Amino acid sequence: MKILLVGGGGREHAIAESLAKSSHCPKVYCVSELINPGIRKIVSSGGGEYFRGDTNDPSAVVGAALRCSPDFVFVGPEEPNFHGIPDALEDKGIPCIGASKEVAELELSKASMRDLQWKYKIPGRLWYKKFKTFEEAVPYIEEYAESIALKPARQAGGKGVKVIEDFQVYLQDDKRKVKKEHAESIVNEYMKGYDDIEYKLLIEERVWGPEYTVQCFTDGRTVVPMPAVQDNKHAFDGDLGPETGGMGSISCCMNLRYGVEDERAVITEGEYQRSAEIVKMMIDAIQRETGKKYHGISAGQMMLTSVWGPTVIEMYSRLGDPEAANVLTMLKTDLVDICEAIICEDLNKVKVEFEDQAVAVKAVCPEGYPDRRDLAKGHPVSISAPSNSGGILWASAEDTGNGVVTGGSRVVECIGTGDTLPEASARAEELCMGVGLSDGWKLFHRSDIGTEKSILRRIQLGNMAREIYQYRERKGLLGKRMIWIPGKGLMEVG
Repeated sequence: MKILLVGGGGREHAIAESLAKSSHCPKVYCVSELINPGIRKIVSSGGGEYFRGDTNDPSAVVGAALRCSPDFVFVGPEEPNFHGIPDALEDKGIPCIGASKEVAELELSKASMRDLQWKYKIPGRLWYKKFKTFEEAVPYIEEYAESIALKPARQAGGKGVKVIEDFQVYLQDDKRKVKKEHAESIVNEYMKGYDDIEYKLLIEERVWGPEYTVQCFTDGRTVVPMPAVQDNKHAFDGDLGPETGGMGSISCCMNLRYGVEDERAVITEGEYQRSAEIVKMMIDAIQRETGKKYHGISAGQMMLTSVWGPTVIEMYSRLGDPEAANVLTMLKTDLVDICEAIICEDLNKVKVEFEDQAVAVKAVCPEGYPDRRDLAKGHPVSISAPSNSGGILWASAEDTGNGVVTGGSRVVECIGTGDTLPEASARAEELCMGVGLSDGWKLFHRSDIGTEKSILRRIQLGNMAREIYQYRERKGLLGKRMIWIPGKGLMEVG
């Protein structure tokens, strides 16, 4: 059996390792812009081949596939989905685990995702407005009386999202100025170069609560949810600093418990099930809209809010990064069997199982990330980590043949496992300590991910949101709220 993997980051290294463990003993091939040292080792040891190429270019990916004649292709990142890589492969008769361009619209356009959610009255929907220009948005930014979230209307690698609160009345004029400046930067900077989407800016109501991601396998008929994972976007300890692609993630059992034998959890089993059902409803809706089957991964980045309980923040058309490391570490079922079932549309016949364990992932990054990736690039990497504490995934790193250098983003992702999240966090921390740059350039990582203080704070936040939304549910008010809309006044939405 031969499998071609598209992409060369930490997520794809996790996928390659999971595929290589299969009882089918597949030859793994890969195509990516950088030569990932971890994936290269897997490819070489199995007798495969590594192709350097643009993963967003259908001709490059199809060309690599025609050279190795794989049984199927597994697409890792989101951008190849947006550029129609799965479509181009299947046009050539090559099966693909990846969302076709039309169904990947769920992730590509946050505006389209919200449109779909409201059209089909899917629970967990937020009030929103979409804009083609900055000027159209100004009246809403100036007049909106409540807190808002400003977002690029397209998936932009987690960049550009900003929540601005209006609690201090005496600062409202300053905050209006900040809102307008950031909205303008979204349109002119974060959305620059994206010509595949009509709307540029999204304004959403601000909600609060713990975030988590529920990723699912789907063959277009059956949806199989994976364990909930909580990503940590902010660069520094205490959830401070700029937002990144993800500084690390935690998981334990299916619903983010403190520990395997501990009943304390960020979300309840019922909330987990409701979140998975929302993801299924979104998949069903996009399939009805497009007439296309969804073969691959879909995920809901969720928040447990006081308004709805499980609430959709964004949708993904692929595994998250670093969330993939969590779920694939826990996966007991052969990933190749799952992929073949997706292709044949008989996923319902496969029993997909996961280990009950805690997993903490911590990304190690060079200084300069995320805002000055040019400064974070080209530094030689050295690793002297113990081999008995978990695993290390290579992420943004280039195997030059004479050593490994940084690629400008997260260098490695360190995986710790245990019976509790603090135990897994300590093991991941030990691995982080063994990563260095031999030219003296500094590295940083989040030491607090999965620690007792961090997880208990998230459990407490979940309890607060739960108390309010369950009260609203008992009163028949779930999802209903009053929103001030410029030109229309106070209106009930829900």
